[in-house]
Amino acid sequence: MLFTSPQFEAACRILTTLRKNGFEAYLAGGCVRDLLLGHPPKDYDVATAATPDVVLRLFPRTFAVGAHFGVVLVCSGKADDEASAADTSPFPAQVITEVATFRSDGVYSDGRRPDAVRYTTSAEEDVQRRDFTLNGLLLDPLQSPSDLRSAVIDHVGGIADLERRVVRAIGNADLRFEEDHLRMLRGVRFAARLGFELEAETAEAMRRLAAKVALVSRERVRDELTKMLTEGRARQAFELLDATGLLAEVLPEIARMKGVEQPPQYHPEGDVWLHTLGLLRQLEAGAPLTLAWGALLHDVGKPATFRRAERIRFDGHVEVGVAMSAEICRRFRFSNDETRQILALVENHMRFADAPRMKASTLKRFFQLEEFPQHLQLHRMDCMAGSGNLDHWNYARERFLAMPAEVVRPKPLITGRELIATGYTPGAGFREMLHAVEDAQLEGQIATADEAIELIRRRYPIL
Repeated sequence: MLFTSPQFEAACRILTTLRKNGFEAYLAGGCVRDLLLGHPPKDYDVATAATPDVVLRLFPRTFAVGAHFGVVLVCSGKADDEASAADTSPFPAQVITEVATFRSDGVYSDGRRPDAVRYTTSAEEDVQRRDFTLNGLLLDPLQSPSDLRSAVIDHVGGIADLERRVVRAIGNADLRFEEDHLRMLRGVRFAARLGFELEAETAEAMRRLAAKVALVSRERVRDELTKMLTEGRARQAFELLDATGLLAEVLPEIARMKGVEQPPQYHPEGDVWLHTLGLLRQLEAGAPLTLAWGALLHDVGKPATFRRAERIRFDGHVEVGVAMSAEICRRFRFSNDETRQILALVENHMRFADAPRMKASTLKRFFQLEEFPQHLQLHRMDCMAGSGNLDHWNYARERFLAMPAEVVRPKPLITGRELIATGYTPGAGFREMLHAVEDAQLEGQIATADEAIELIRRRYPIL
């Protein structure tokens, strides 16, 4: 089945132009895989015998972003001056198609990119350098086939592997993973996302070479892990990471959760690892990055704080977990905003049990947490992965939904200017005074600026 879209139409026009000029060209890679599986591709890539200089000459709007590796971006659609001024994408109102020249790669001395590439006119030679058979398929959509598979060119056994629902490395798996160590994580992600199994030799190669993933840049590892967490099959992905030995290499803190017991009356599901997998199972495709990582890390402090007294205890696991999560976020170079939200989720995930006993002001400040709905989501997943008791979640959710935003975050009654006008000297005490006013306001004890000043005069008399 072919899914018509601006991206597909643009790719077909590029194929037509290349063919008219005498160059072999096909759709290649993930888009072919997705079409065969009945999934609409996000984008369409073109592979061709035309060299980058030819592609740059044949198409008026191009960007040679990876010409050293034979990759050119071809722009189709409206020109910049025709695009909407409100469109802030790099290429407004356009479709961008990646066009790559058939090539044969040289040695990968850095475990990421080939030291040199050699262009070839052979499509078969080109696909042999790719990672997995399901990504090594070519498609000629210009044939207008009645059967999609009749238009597929398969030099690597990819169709058979799709039918068997396995992820298999092309050729020698050790060589493919030595070329680019990140391919091991990509293989796990593809298997999890598609609900496939890792082919036995491919999985065994991952186990042999798992330690090599430490040589991959932390940003690339982070991005693969984030995709695993947010593509809707996070539990399967992390089970595969564990089975291949990759988890202990990329996230040893999570691997240490295995076998850490929990009180069965609160956690009938089992140890901390099984509990965490229970949260990951609930992450839907498209989940916010911060929520996904918060779910993964919320109990990361438990292994380090486990002790058995009269019962199993994890004293201080939240504080330890925040510190460990901060180190993980630093290691993977998350942005400051992402780190702040992930740490907030870890830090506050146990507070829901106190919500029914909180003062009005404390509860409202709890609701003031940035992206509070994510805190609600995390707590619900936490409960459902354990005892299943949602009493505290229901209480907090009902109160949160019942409070208008202006009640949760009311406009301040006074500021430091009013304190100065009243005769107070600016200093560290202003923070305490304004906090006391806000507290009384949130409790509903005062509602006007005059009442706020009267409260300050009464509690903090000028000597």
